[in-house]
Amino acid sequence: MKKENKNRKESLLDSDVKVNDIAVEKDLRPKYLKDYIGQEKVIEKLRILIEAAKKRKEPPEHILFHGPPGLGKTTLSHIIANELGVNIKVTAGPVIERAGDLAAIITNLEENDILFIDEIHRLNRAVEEIMYPVLEDFVLDIVIGKGPSAKTFRINLPKFTLIGATTRIGLVTAPLRDRFGATYRVDFYDIDSLKKILKRSADILGLKINDEAIEELARRSRGTPRIANRLLKRVRDYAEVKADGKINTDIVNDALKLMEIDEMGLDAMDKKILNTIIEKFKGGPVGIDTIAVAVSEEPDTIEDVYEPFLIQIGFLQRTQNGRKVTEKAYDYFKIKKNSQEKLFNE
Repeated sequence: MKKENKNRKESLLDSDVKVNDIAVEKDLRPKYLKDYIGQEKVIEKLRILIEAAKKRKEPPEHILFHGPPGLGKTTLSHIIANELGVNIKVTAGPVIERAGDLAAIITNLEENDILFIDEIHRLNRAVEEIMYPVLEDFVLDIVIGKGPSAKTFRINLPKFTLIGATTRIGLVTAPLRDRFGATYRVDFYDIDSLKKILKRSADILGLKINDEAIEELARRSRGTPRIANRLLKRVRDYAEVKADGKINTDIVNDALKLMEIDEMGLDAMDKKILNTIIEKFKGGPVGIDTIAVAVSEEPDTIEDVYEPFLIQIGFLQRTQNGRKVTEKAYDYFKIKKNSQEKLFNE
């Protein structure tokens, strides 16, 4: 199970939503398919799935979203509920520890409701096995007592749709994955989509920001809407203090420099990871657990939050023997391979 590192520095790239950002992020999220920007192929498939379910007057098949954090899996789940006009119950895999926890959640669902489970790959295995008949036959089998005196009670459930979200599809067991009728991968966003998202968010927040500043923010947002919106809010804070609330390219550059985010969107931890592999392990290959210990970060966080983007831009490779820094990363930071010079200025 993923542990919280109490000593780690808070990052704008964290997959977890910050408490003070919840209300604002909720307002920035699109509520219907027509308002959603990007992921065109996924949106078109969802539109057909939803319309077909409406015509049949029944809940759609169970849906599984997978992909890196911050790309819209939770938002899409709420959009599906809004499009269908049904309630959505939100929970997370680690929260459902016992059969009783699952029973308490699903017995409160109404006909056609949606149950959204984030981080579904972290479901307790015993709970996961109980879910199989729930997803297939909409029945819940509860065992009361132990040994010869144990009794099994079957509870009939209303038909509902389970939507699961995971950043690590490989950790979802095959039996559970097979229960989902529709599986969609959400990918990183291109610059144009991020510009549209940032423009929409700026309008909602009432910000004065020019097109050049929006493009600069989009370029440094790691292809991730959540990060784009967080950066926009932090730049807004900087502009309110330093520039009477007006945001231009210079303000964006100054604010992101203060946040230690460079021209490609790399932050201090990205650089620390790459620096560690190069300086301490000669560029790799090196195991993820060894890297995690060296940079004082959880392996899951490195794999879920930092690694996908570093691989996406070609700075890091996964090999059978471990992680390896690429020639492209050496070129970007202007360092000769096998050089013992320090890679980054601290």
